[in-house]
Parts: sequence; C-alpha cells; structure tokens
Amino acid sequence: MLSDVLHAALCFSTVSFRSRMLPLKSVWMEDAKLKGLEICHPQQRNIFNRIFGGFLMRKAYELGWANACSFGGCRPSLVAVDDILFQKPVEIGSLLMLSSQVCYTQGKYIQVRVHSEVFDPLTQQHSTTNIFHYTFTSDRDVPSIVPKTYGESMLYLDGKRHFNQTVES
Repeated sequence: MLSDVLHAALCFSTVSFRSRMLPLKSVWMEDAKLKGLEICHPQQRNIFNRIFGGFLMRKAYELGWANACSFGGCRPSLVAVDDILFQKPVEIGSLLMLSSQVCYTQGKYIQVRVHSEVFDPLTQQHSTTNIFHYTFTSDRDVPSIVPKTYGESMLYLDGKRHFNQTVES
C-alpha cells in the first residue's frame, strides 16, 4: 500500500517528509525516468495523412522496454499492454515527445507508463496524444519504487491499479 511505502521512507529522527530516507533495495521514482523525441516523417503516415498509430505504439513500447531494462538491470519480457486510447491525432512533421516512468514494482514485475505528447515549437504548447501502460517481468527481483511528491504518489497508485488489473486477468 502507498502508506507503507511512504511510512518506510519517513525519517523518524526529524519526523518530516522533507528529509525522508530511501529504504533499502528501493529507488526514488524521479530516478526511474527515460525520455525520447521523434520527428514524425511522412514515411510513418496512414491513409488519413496522419502518423500511423502502430508507429506511435512501437516507439512507446521501445522506450518503455528500455526503461524497464535500465531499471531492472536485465532484458525484460512483456507481460501485458493496457488498453490504448488515441486521444489526439499526430500530424506529419510533429515533434513527438515520449516520457517513460517506472511507476510501480512488485517482485519481478515492472509497471511502466509512457506519456506521449506533441510539442509545437511555434506556440510552445504541449498536447497529450496517448498514455501507454506496459507490464514487464524481469528474471530477478527488482527494487521497490518510492514516490517523493504528491504527483508521483498518484502515478504510483495508478500504476498499482493497472498492475492489479493485469494480474487479475
């Protein structure tokens, strides 16, 4: 449970969340990120002259896999891909920014969230196009992931929910 993770990280000498200590065999969530950028070329277009969804899925998977590999210290295997909702089409020529985050771990499992967004350099606006959730397994136990901020705690809970849905299926 999240309260157990937060309780374990609380420094008892100061009783403050500001000076929390990282438990053994754990990694701060902020240290489990990987990012990438793709320039979307016409070769990846679909019949509607937008970027093919399969291309987006592949790039998100590759970044998520690389993050799980880096985090777990070995080549992970894919266990599950959560439902994918294409929230916004990606235009040819777009700058596609991908952000991968390990958001939950349990034993040999690594839950990874990949956020996909388009950046418009003219307006400096970011627009979310997709959020992908992947569950990987490692051949060894992986460190526990520990959130530091409220936002990271929400990602942790969301990752745990996606993981639990995967194992229950």
